[in-house]
Amino acid sequence: MTIFVIKGSAPLTNAQLEKRAQKYINRSWTAQAREKSIRMADGAFDTFMTAFSADHDVNKANNLFNWQLQEYLKATARLAQYRLAVGRPEVYEDQLTGQFNPETGEELTESVLVQTSIEPLDAQVEQSVYDEEGNLLGTETVDNPLIVKDDAERAVAQSVVDSMPDEDLTPFNEAVE
Repeated sequence: MTIFVIKGSAPLTNAQLEKRAQKYINRSWTAQAREKSIRMADGAFDTFMTAFSADHDVNKANNLFNWQLQEYLKATARLAQYRLAVGRPEVYEDQLTGQFNPETGEELTESVLVQTSIEPLDAQVEQSVYDEEGNLLGTETVDNPLIVKDDAERAVAQSVVDSMPDEDLTPFNEAVE
């Protein structure tokens, strides 16, 4: 009847959700009609609000799902990035050239670089150590802060993915790809 939040749509803030709900109520029942129904105690507005409340619970649930989905998609995009500690390999792909082999009639392909390699970062780096006055004391070996940050972001993203409700996310994942 008045379900207006569809799974997979952009999430609404709570204020937006309630404002839209009020618009639906006002569109269906003007203030004057509500007042008349309440004064006459005919139950019509109460019946409408009971049905609307049930639909609005669905709107709230769908909106919560949309917020979770938005965070899930961000998290899966983050997890799809290569790990700084591992790097990424060079990838070649066979692509059609638009030319044909005159003997067989088959279309020719060529191997094309589609992803350059990136070397992994060093697991540890040298970091300068200073005293309280700012004088250089020397260096120390520490875990690479970029890798530490990358691993922490990946852990947060994985926890978002793991906490996503068990629903079929296939249509939503395909929309992003």
